[in-house]
Amino acid sequence: MRHDASERPIRIGIVGLGYIGTTVGGQFHRHADATVRALCDLDTDRLEETGAEFEVPEDRRYTDYAAMLEAEPIDAVLIGTPHTLHYEQVVAALEAGCHVYCDKPLTTDLERARDLADRAERGSETLMVGYQRHLQTAFQTARARFTEQSPNWLTASITQGWIDDSRGTWRLDPDLSGGGFLYDTGSHVLDGVLWTTGLEPESVAASMEFHDDDERIDRRAHLDVRFENGATGTFSFNGDAPSVREHLHLWDDDGAVYLEGRQWGPRTITEIDDDAGEYDPYIDVRTEQSRADAFLESVRTGSEPPATARDALRVTALTEAAYEAARTGDRIAVSE
Repeated sequence: MRHDASERPIRIGIVGLGYIGTTVGGQFHRHADATVRALCDLDTDRLEETGAEFEVPEDRRYTDYAAMLEAEPIDAVLIGTPHTLHYEQVVAALEAGCHVYCDKPLTTDLERARDLADRAERGSETLMVGYQRHLQTAFQTARARFTEQSPNWLTASITQGWIDDSRGTWRLDPDLSGGGFLYDTGSHVLDGVLWTTGLEPESVAASMEFHDDDERIDRRAHLDVRFENGATGTFSFNGDAPSVREHLHLWDDDGAVYLEGRQWGPRTITEIDDDAGEYDPYIDVRTEQSRADAFLESVRTGSEPPATARDALRVTALTEAAYEAARTGDRIAVSE
C-alpha cells in the first residue's frame, strides 16, 4: 500500500464521476473503513456537485488524474471513466503505488488486457474489476455446482434499451467505448458465464447488427462459442429492446441451473434435475458484500479480489474474437 493504512480509513481517489464513480464512490463515502479524499472529472459541474455530496473540498477536486495522483496522499483509486481510457489510468495508479478498482471492461485491447493481468499478478497492489456478479449469491451458488463437473451446453442472453439510453453519451462514441452493447452490458453476461462455469472458450462465430455505418457500435450480437472441454454455447445480446431481462441456462449431465433477472435487481437461481423437477435455493441478498466491501477487504487482507484482471482478460479475449468473427464471417480462435 502506498501509505500505512493498517488502522485508519483507506483514502480513495475517484477518476470519473459518472454512474460508477458516484454509485461505487457513494459506497466508499458511506463506508466506515474508507474516506473519499480526492475527485477527478473533466466536467466541473460534476466535480462541484459530487464534491459537495462526498464532502471533498475544492482544493482536492481535479480535472487531471495525473495531477491528482501526484498531489494527493491516496491509497486507492476508483476508475469509472470510458472504457478506452482505463488502461492508461490503471497503469498510472498502480505505478503510483495505489490499489485500483476499475469498472468493466478492464480494457478493450487484448494486449493491454494481458499486460494488466501480468502487472496485477506480479505486483502487491489490489486490482479489482467491476464484475459484480462475483458477489451475488445466485452466481456463487451456481459456481459451486460446477467445481466438479462442467456444463456441456448453455444459452445466455440479455436485453436492454441500450441504444436509446446511450444517446448523447460517450457509449456511442467508439473511440471512447471501444465497441457497442457487447462491450458494455454484454460484458457482464460473458463474465458471468465464464466465471460461474470455469469454461475456457476455444473459438467463436458471431453475427452482429451495427448502429453506425463504420460497424463499430453493435446494437445486437449473436455468438456461437465452442469451449475447450467440448461444450457449446450460444449468447444473444439485444441492445434495442424495451426492458432489461437476463437469462443464463447452464446444462450438465444431471440437469441445469437457470439464472434469471430483470432490470438491475438481484438474480434468482433455479436448479433443474434429470426428471424436470425444480428447486429454488434460498438467496439472502442481505448477506452479499457491496463492491466497496469486497475491494476494501482485499486491500486490508491482501487476499485476491472477487473479480481479477485475469477474469477480465478472459472476457476481453472472447469479446475481441467475437468482433473479428462478426466482421470477417470466419470462426475465430480465442486466445488469452
